[in-house]
Amino acid sequence: MKELAALFISFARIGVLTFGGGYAMLPMMQREIVERRHWATESEMMNYYALSQCTPGAIAVNVATFIGYRRKGVTGGVLATLGLVFPSLVIICLIAAFLGNFADSAVVQNAFAGIRVGVAVLMVNAVLRLARAAIVDYKGVILFLLVFAGAVFTPLSPALFVILSGLAGILIKSWEVKGK
Repeated sequence: MKELAALFISFARIGVLTFGGGYAMLPMMQREIVERRHWATESEMMNYYALSQCTPGAIAVNVATFIGYRRKGVTGGVLATLGLVFPSLVIICLIAAFLGNFADSAVVQNAFAGIRVGVAVLMVNAVLRLARAAIVDYKGVILFLLVFAGAVFTPLSPALFVILSGLAGILIKSWEVKGK
């Protein structure tokens, strides 16, 4: 019961203290889950991030569900997910109730402009952390550059890049094993 409460509270704290969506939450999730709680290793978190990208829904919600499920089964998954989304639900309801009255205000517009910049910084930070952990050798650099070029310069689906990257990882590791 104590760990179920810890799952809810930890993810609720992440949900209430981070703004900008799933990617902006990743640095705080990393600190809370890996460094503070030791509920997962850095490598496991990378796997959760990757798996969360491949499944429907927001990345932060998916990671919360995976961590909660791993720790305490279905109940843990549900409570971790609820903990993450509950603060946002309350905040969104409050904002929706009052925003209509102030949406055209210059102060609100300027605040949103600043928030967008701050969120962009948080997202870049999350990407850099993920890249440092994921790109560990020249093969990773080559795969990164190929996927990056494909994603930027072609209209192909991101899901295709995830699938192709997974296949590339399987092939690369099988070639390494055969080479030894």
